[in-house]
Amino acid sequence: MEFFNWINLFMIFSLFSLSISTNFLEEAKNGDVFDWMVKIRRKIHENPELGYEEFKTSEVIRTELGKLGIPYRHDQVAVTAVIAFIGTQKPPFLALRADMDALALQEKVEWKHKSKVPGKMHACGHDAHVAMLLGAAKILKEHEKEIQGTVVLVFQPAEEGGGGAKKIVESGALENVSAIFGLHVTPRFSIGEVASRPGLVYARSGFFEATISGKGGHAAFPQNSIDPVLAACNVVISLQHLISREADPLDTQVVSIGSFQGGTAYNVIPDSVSIGGTFRAFSKESFLLLRQRIEQVITGQALVHRCNSTVNFFDEEKPFYPATVNDGELHKHFQKVAGNFLGINKVNDIPRPSMGAEDFSFYQEVVPGYFFLLGMQDPSQDRLASGHSPYYKVNEDALPYGAALHASLATSYLLKLQQELEG
Repeated sequence: MEFFNWINLFMIFSLFSLSISTNFLEEAKNGDVFDWMVKIRRKIHENPELGYEEFKTSEVIRTELGKLGIPYRHDQVAVTAVIAFIGTQKPPFLALRADMDALALQEKVEWKHKSKVPGKMHACGHDAHVAMLLGAAKILKEHEKEIQGTVVLVFQPAEEGGGGAKKIVESGALENVSAIFGLHVTPRFSIGEVASRPGLVYARSGFFEATISGKGGHAAFPQNSIDPVLAACNVVISLQHLISREADPLDTQVVSIGSFQGGTAYNVIPDSVSIGGTFRAFSKESFLLLRQRIEQVITGQALVHRCNSTVNFFDEEKPFYPATVNDGELHKHFQKVAGNFLGINKVNDIPRPSMGAEDFSFYQEVVPGYFFLLGMQDPSQDRLASGHSPYYKVNEDALPYGAALHASLATSYLLKLQQELEG
């Protein structure tokens, strides 16, 4: 008898998942809902804000949630964050996350809704992420009586290096949450496709900056100076030796210098040079060792060249990101829901982890989490630019898929949790 009860529950869950997924996509594609999401996305795109400065973006989100009659918290939650609730307001709790910060880039895409803020741009799709989560909120509110628990909507600041997720966790916003899902738009896959993998997805990541100080002087008489440029050049080269001669070739690690700033005159040796970069590794042990060796190399090479040095790892401003690791059980749930929703041939496997980083990992340190990619490429059009490009564009036809997937993953997982509690 127990076997047949389990089979019946499984069939009910499968049919429910399939029906609500189909209905949610139809609702998300509805002209009114789609146009509403597009309008919100464009409004946010025109007014980009950097990490922990998303005050207008937060206000837009709160205004729309208020119109929908969805309760939320925002005071003293990660500066600009908004945490909203849909459902019974009782356990079980399932969270959905959207990041909302922009990048310090000058937009070079000429269109009607180009960034109105010089030097700032939504060049990683976070404006679309916000619009899709609001779209999911609108759909879920229409089906609130059917939700077997509570969906927690997390609108998060400062993903781009600021570790906004860490502050969300520290605020206690995820207490009692059973799991969390997040997504990111990508031109790597076509519209109507998704991709992810179980286990390790993205690497641990950190930033550093070093100032190497010498003694400036006329470039014609280097013997009278202590050249920090030469010292900094040797630092950059020596840092690469950490990867080629100290790291296990099978233990992937990266050190990249993205900033090198010195003097401004061609015939003057500057007093100091500053360099900045990122370092990444998959394992915690390798990551911490790499951090230690970076500091030792910078300090040692500066001394060899008679210079002084300081090294800053931005422990507070840019906290180290943990590795992004997808929960195995949530992977099975994602494949089932997305397969029913899109067709199993549209659910792609990511073959190997990436050295990219994502602060969604802070959530995964305290609750089971799952992060996936949402395709937005139109195969009939030119390839869209990748993220962090001044030519970045979002294909807005992807918005309904993200909104519906959010809603489908949440409602079906809450149903699954509820069945387990009653089981």
